[in-house]
This record gives sequence, structure tokens and C-alpha cells, in this order.
Amino acid sequence: MFNYAKESYYYLINNVHKLLLVIIVFAISIQVFKESPYELLNHLSLIPKLTILAFLIMISIRVFYFVNKPKKIYLIDFACFKPSFVLRAPTARGLEHGSIILASQPKSFNFIKKMLERSGLGEETCLPHKLHYLPPNPNMKDVRDEAHLVIFSAMDSLFQQTGISPKEIDILIVNCSLFAPTPSISAMVVNKYKMKHNVKSYNLSGMGCSAGLISIDLAKNLLQVHPESNAVLVSTEILTTNPYKGTERSMLLPNALFRMGGAAILLTNKRSQIKNAKYKLLHVVRTHKGYDDKSYKCVSQEEDKEGHVGVALTLDLLVAAGDSLKSNISTIAPLVLPVSEKLLFLFNFLERKLLKLDRKPYTPNFKKAFNHFCIHAGGRAVIDELQKSLKLSEEDVEASRMTLHRFGNTSSSSLWYELGYIEAKGRMKKGERVWQIGFGSGFKCNSAVWECNKDIEPTKVGAWTDCITKYPVDVPKFLKF
Repeated sequence: MFNYAKESYYYLINNVHKLLLVIIVFAISIQVFKESPYELLNHLSLIPKLTILAFLIMISIRVFYFVNKPKKIYLIDFACFKPSFVLRAPTARGLEHGSIILASQPKSFNFIKKMLERSGLGEETCLPHKLHYLPPNPNMKDVRDEAHLVIFSAMDSLFQQTGISPKEIDILIVNCSLFAPTPSISAMVVNKYKMKHNVKSYNLSGMGCSAGLISIDLAKNLLQVHPESNAVLVSTEILTTNPYKGTERSMLLPNALFRMGGAAILLTNKRSQIKNAKYKLLHVVRTHKGYDDKSYKCVSQEEDKEGHVGVALTLDLLVAAGDSLKSNISTIAPLVLPVSEKLLFLFNFLERKLLKLDRKPYTPNFKKAFNHFCIHAGGRAVIDELQKSLKLSEEDVEASRMTLHRFGNTSSSSLWYELGYIEAKGRMKKGERVWQIGFGSGFKCNSAVWECNKDIEPTKVGAWTDCITKYPVDVPKFLKF
């Protein structure tokens, strides 16, 4: 009974403005109409009163609409972590280490050799300091050192680029899948920057490479109920915590693909900062396939037969990604596609389902809705599959391929390196739309749609500054083996 009364109290307090509006409209109506409804029908002279009532109803509806209208969320800026040159992990070094660690397992070494050669990664991707040792045997201090380096570097860059003070942050969200210490990473950030005591902090773990867009969705919802607020999001994956030391092929793959990376993003709903915002958030769509056992188990952290912990990737991964993408597209397509594409899809559906004609399902032309695409750089096979499924050109997936080549798979932060690539190339113009697509364990496919608020000129800061002129580079086509 007490809980029910408490919930009723909070509901009443949070909706008091709406209740007052209803009372005001009701009071005005009583003053206007002193006769009963029966008398109204018998007095034509009361037509002006009916007009006034209709006007009041229209005003009430409009006020209700503006009161409940979702607040617009803006992205002021973002910053990506740029690893030091001394942390490079070129292919030759990876092969040398693999030959030593897997000396007794030639089949496993040949597998990892093929993966490194065909991964699409370049020679400048980086690994944490401790993973350059043989054998890698990190402790908690080493893990925290990597977290400090990646997160604080990205945060410092963000504060420098935006001119915002840590004291002005109202909401903090950190997502990192494998490293979940106590105190949490978000608490670590609050402590480092001495943020205010009432900052709303959240720490997301175990949600995979799509967690960055989950953070965006969480921030969007929080900013709906907290007006005039700033939200900072940190997306990263800390690698030092879990280097796989075994020989299972399915668990060796992450060692070949994952590299250091992180990003810090500033969102706001403050009116005073809208003029400085780069992008406006239009849509966030989340799809979860956890109810399906194959999808649920296709990416999982587990122990091998020898007790070594690692992340296992099964052969069902690409199938799960395709299924989750289809579900995500079915939700986001009606929100973004022009009428012409919707009609073509409808006609194709009617031909196949009602007329029973032998037609292939129509794949909408998403280039009609988006100018740029940021596909999670999870690996060359993932990019190839999405390029084929969405019928995209090489230019459309250039940002994803080049991010994979320069930085590797940086997990949830890869989408921001890709957006940074587009900006560094000077391709982002006012009014253009960008579609971010992320995949993650669970299995999940998440999308975010942004609209550019202004022409974005390349800057002298950022992760791509010193190398953007070298890109794009030619990456050999993927060969299956």
C-alpha cells in the first residue's frame, strides 16, 4: 500500500503541469457554459460559445503536444584516442609472437597466420604495453593503466575541443565489456575529473561492440527527463584484462582483430549550445536476438579445455549478424526511407505474398536516405557482408575499411573513428545524414541516425590528423579459406 501511494505521489508531482492545464481548461469551460448541454442545443445564440470551446480544445491539444514532445538531442563534438607510435603491433611481430606461443600447435599458428594476413588490418594498429611482452601476464595495475591511458586521453581531448568543464557534466555513461572493476570505471572518471556530487553516472559492461549505441540510447532517454543538461559518453574496450593464452581457433580470432581504442562523446539538450552542435540525433533503433540460442552463444566469454579464458566466436556469427540486421532494418526503414522506396517495397511485398509471383525480396536503396555509412569495423568479413546486403559501393564502406586498416577492431568505439574519418576527409556537409550500425554479443544490432547541422571542416586535431592524406589505401580482396 505504501509503495502504491509513493508511486502515485511521484506520478502526480512529475505530471502536475499537465494536471493544472486540465483544471484551467475545465474551469474556463464552466465559465463559458453556464447552461446544461440540453439547453445548449436549444440556443443557437450559443454558437460563439461552441466556437470558443473548440478553440480551447485546439489550444489544449497543442499545449499537450509541446509538453510531451521529445526533446531534441545534439552532439556537440567527440574525440577518439590515438595510441602512441611505440605501441604498434605490425603483422611481422604478431607472427613472431604467434610462432613462439603456438610452437607446439602448428595448425593453430597457421590459422592465426592466415587471419593476420587477410584481416584487413594495417601495420600501425596498436596493442597495450603489457601485451607486447612474452608471455603476456598482466595484473590489475596493468589493466587500470590501459584504462587510464585510453579514457583520460579521449576525455582530455574532448574537454579541449569543446571548452566544456568537467563540472558542467550532468550525465556520465561509460561502456566497456570485459573490464568491470570495483569501483566502476565511471567512478574512476568522476574521481579523476572531480565532477560534481550529483552527476548521474552509469557503467555498462558485457554488452559487446554495439554498446556504444546502447549508451547513446540511454543518454537520449535520460536527456528527455533532465532538461538543460550535458551528457558525456565513453566507449572503449580494455584489452589488457583478457589476452587469450590457449590454442582454440575460435578464441584466437579476437587476438588477431582487436586493438586499442576509445572515444568520448558530448551530447546536450541545452538551448545555449545548439549553435555549436555538429549533429542532431534523429533515431536510435535497437534489436536484440538473445531469445535465439544460436545468436546468444555465437559470441561468448568462456574457458577452453585447459582453463584459459577468452572470447569465443562461432560459425553462427555472420548468420546472427544478418538476422539481427534484417530485424533492425525492418524497424528503421519506415522512419528514414522516402515514399518512393516505401512504395517499391510495398509493391514487391504484394507481388510475392498476394499474387504469389516469383520475385526476390526488394532491398531498399538506403542511399536515398543516407549520405554516409559507418559500419562497425568488426572484421573484413563483416564489412563485406553488409556491403553486399545493403548494396553499397566501395566508397560507402571506405570509412569502415580504412578504420579497420588503421586502428583495427576497436569494439564499440570503431563507429566514432569512422565518423572522424569522414570529417577528416572534409566530406560531411550541412543537412547530410549518417547511419551508424553496430553489432555486439547477445546478439544485438543497433542503429543510430544523425543529421549534420553545419559544414564540418577538417581540423588539426584528432586521431586521423597525421595520416589522413595517406588514405584510402588499397586493401586486397578477402579470400575465404
